[in-house]
Amino acid sequence: MDSADRTTPWLIFDGDCAFCTSSATWVAERLQRRDGTDAKLVPWQFTDLERLGTTSERARSEVLWLTPDGTFYGGAQAFAQWLRYRGGAYGVLGTAMTLPGIRQLAGAVYRLVADHRDRMPGGTPACALPPAGYDPARPGHTTL
Repeated sequence: MDSADRTTPWLIFDGDCAFCTSSATWVAERLQRRDGTDAKLVPWQFTDLERLGTTSERARSEVLWLTPDGTFYGGAQAFAQWLRYRGGAYGVLGTAMTLPGIRQLAGAVYRLVADHRDRMPGGTPACALPPAGYDPARPGHTTL
């Protein structure tokens, strides 16, 4: 995906994970904006992450929200920004997710789901996060 094609925010997700793909699609169907400027769903595997200013390690571990100006939000805060972008009552919920206390709770719930996404409905073993120290350049080995 060409990084120059960014007039709307992007939600960058793990396109190899069935749970992530179906979740992102399900949420996107419900967060359509009336003006038609919906966020673009982008699997990180088809994106030049380095050019955008992030890494595949980060994209593998959390969903990312990328604003047109290049600001990244990850995990629960990516969803908070998506809700805010949608506006209306969703925007109020998204703003609430950025408040102290709620932000930490949302982050904990997000991390719980992300860490167990291979066990979620629609999840498969391919959805599992790689173990700490995993080096994709050397499958079967870990980095020091």
